[in-house]
Amino acid sequence: MAEVATATEEGRWRDVDRLLSRNGNLVSALFDPSPTLREDIGEYVKVLVVGAGGLGCELLKDLALSGFKNIDVIDMDTIEVSNLNRQFLFRLRDVGKSKAEIAAKRVMERVSGVNIVPHFGRIEDKELDFYSNFQIIVLGLDSIEARSYINSVACGFLEYDADDNPLLETVKPMVDGGTEGFKGHARVILPGTTPCFECNIWLFPPQVKFPLCTLAETPRTPAHCIEYAHLIKWDEVHSGKAFDADNPDHMQWVYDEALKRAELFGIAGVTYSLTQGVVKNIIPAIASTNAIVSATCTLEALKIISGCSKTLSNYMTYNGQEGTHIKVTDFFREKDCLVCGPGTLVELESSVTLAEFIEQLEKHPDVLMSKASVTHRGNNLYMQAPPVLEEMTRSNLSLTLYDLLGKVAKDTVHVSGMVEKNGKRTSSLRKLRVSFKGVSTGPTDMDT
Repeated sequence: MAEVATATEEGRWRDVDRLLSRNGNLVSALFDPSPTLREDIGEYVKVLVVGAGGLGCELLKDLALSGFKNIDVIDMDTIEVSNLNRQFLFRLRDVGKSKAEIAAKRVMERVSGVNIVPHFGRIEDKELDFYSNFQIIVLGLDSIEARSYINSVACGFLEYDADDNPLLETVKPMVDGGTEGFKGHARVILPGTTPCFECNIWLFPPQVKFPLCTLAETPRTPAHCIEYAHLIKWDEVHSGKAFDADNPDHMQWVYDEALKRAELFGIAGVTYSLTQGVVKNIIPAIASTNAIVSATCTLEALKIISGCSKTLSNYMTYNGQEGTHIKVTDFFREKDCLVCGPGTLVELESSVTLAEFIEQLEKHPDVLMSKASVTHRGNNLYMQAPPVLEEMTRSNLSLTLYDLLGKVAKDTVHVSGMVEKNGKRTSSLRKLRVSFKGVSTGPTDMDT
């Protein structure tokens, strides 16, 4: 029996070992083939998977079967019955439990030697130090806001030399995957070299919004009837009571009202699953699309870490609606991107205090950030929250930023706070290049 287990284990890694132990024409200049390279990757490389849903389940399985042994996964959601048709790591008995915790447990049960640490919570609640521990981040998200946040975190580690070239040791690679029905994408993000998420934010179409007059007077589609029940009828009947999209009773009420509305106007097609999709903005998912996109993302992660082949340049789209169509597009990076670029230049007098600097960020045309927390090279200069950190860093507010940065002519700080995007207030991280007026650049100043 032991001999069979050993043979199975060797067979599992045969193709990966063959890929990592032989040279080739498409390898990276830094590739060093070795029969032990897979084991080295398993021992020294830490991977963060963001999202443990349909795509995240596939990513965890594929990464574990590609030699990555130190994996963390973070997701704030719990398992719902509707997840079970495609999120194959979950069972009926898991409903209501953390997706990250169950997904990690199931993969570790099936793949020996892999260690997956689950994190049940919001990505925004993790300190920057948490993200700095990983050599690569792989995204399996269905939210533009979440992608934008992780992108800003990864790009926040990036530093530039005096000629605005990225310092390779500060690059935090990301591989981003996404699916919608029979369509999907995979992209490689090397901050400072390839476009980051914000560089190509226009690739994502704006969310569909229906005029209230259409919902109230001339509904034409099932979605109109659902949104009428959700946005108008609920407030009329439940004045002052907030709608909870995760409450089954609330969702059932909206479905029933939408059905009545649809019958009144002769509109067919209102179902409970569609009601969930419209109200919660659920993106339809198909298991086979998740599998294809996950395999692509995992291969790109392996290529980035090992150098065994050139990486994707830099955005792949997949369409399996009619046949199979795969296309790779080499998008260009925005040199002046506020997230992955060298940083927003903020010129200050050397007498400006940290409190005054935070105030100025609210009015700076390229920042417009309120309630900012400020860090410098991993040190907290001022933190708005939690209360214990706010109290610990409050004394810095009366000190000049020039003194806090070590009396250099220019330096880089990172700020996190609230900004407005598309009419919504959301958390954001931003890199700022601070330059002090009238202060000459000394030989010890550090260009970033």
